[in-house]
Amino acid sequence: MLNIKTFIVNPLGENTYLLWDETKKAAIVDCGAFFEEEKAAIDSFIIENELQVERLLLTHGHFDHIFGAQHIYDRYGIGPEIGEDDVLNYQAGKEQVRLFMHRDIPLDLPPLKGTFRKGDILSFGNTTLQVIATPGHTPGGVCFYDATDSVLLSGDSVFQGSIGRTDLPGGNYETLIKSLSEKIMTLPENTRVLPGHGGETTIAYEKMYNPYL
Repeated sequence: MLNIKTFIVNPLGENTYLLWDETKKAAIVDCGAFFEEEKAAIDSFIIENELQVERLLLTHGHFDHIFGAQHIYDRYGIGPEIGEDDVLNYQAGKEQVRLFMHRDIPLDLPPLKGTFRKGDILSFGNTTLQVIATPGHTPGGVCFYDATDSVLLSGDSVFQGSIGRTDLPGGNYETLIKSLSEKIMTLPENTRVLPGHGGETTIAYEKMYNPYL
């Protein structure tokens, strides 16, 4: 059974997710921890629950989702994994900070452990996550889907009642709408959707109330 702990971090209120199952093996999705107390809270939870972190998975490469990647690398020796079409976004993290925040903010990035593509299956412990490509917010943005536990980690592709921005470099509104309509809204309606910002939702709720979908 999949367990999920959410950490709301950094000035943009990004959701960092810690996933683990009965094996105590764990994966972190989008570690955006910026402040030292945020990093310490994640570490303390891992220690207290005796978890073994095996993977750091990224839904996309925007700076607010990778602020904590260097900490995870330094602490656990694990480099991030990202969609192959979003590598350039990851590498441009510092430039993104300047563009969005209008100032220089420290952002050290560790080497990538690897990349994945649509349809790949990522595993840790007894848990498997399917990679669903949802370009549009970024060229290589993805969602992670656990069919067994009916959970979708949607990154910044879809939020409760909204969708990700498409006005940033590499974004495309029509592409995002097509991605979500064909690949996400067709999932079982009881699927929990855990977005990169804001509260969780379900496929059923978004089909009924999301004005973009």
